[in-house]
Amino acid sequence: MEFLFVAMGGAIGAMARYAISLIPIKSEFPLLTLLTNILGAILIGFIVGFASNRDNISGNTVLFWKTGVCGGFTTFSTFSLEAFHLMEHKQYSLSGIYIALSVLCCLLGILCGNRLAAMIKGSLCP
Repeated sequence: MEFLFVAMGGAIGAMARYAISLIPIKSEFPLLTLLTNILGAILIGFIVGFASNRDNISGNTVLFWKTGVCGGFTTFSTFSLEAFHLMEHKQYSLSGIYIALSVLCCLLGILCGNRLAAMIKGSLCP
């Protein structure tokens, strides 16, 4: 049954990822992948923060959101390929900026999502 929850979430995450890829932005810099990874980091940080220490959230719900949706949505393999291609084309500065922004912004995204979850949990349970 857990596989079904992961598969359903994965389909939703993959469709959301594809929808973002359709945004008509043309640039050498892989901005849409960066945006997807940041949004995915915020989402997974929120999910983990919101689900922590809550008995009323089922394991299947967490699997659906964290493993399914986030797994289907985030694009770390695409990020790695794009960073490699930038280096392969000797665009070292652009590659370095892309890698640094991806890592730093996604870590910040996890923190923001986790803090947002704590704020929401606090307002739901006074």
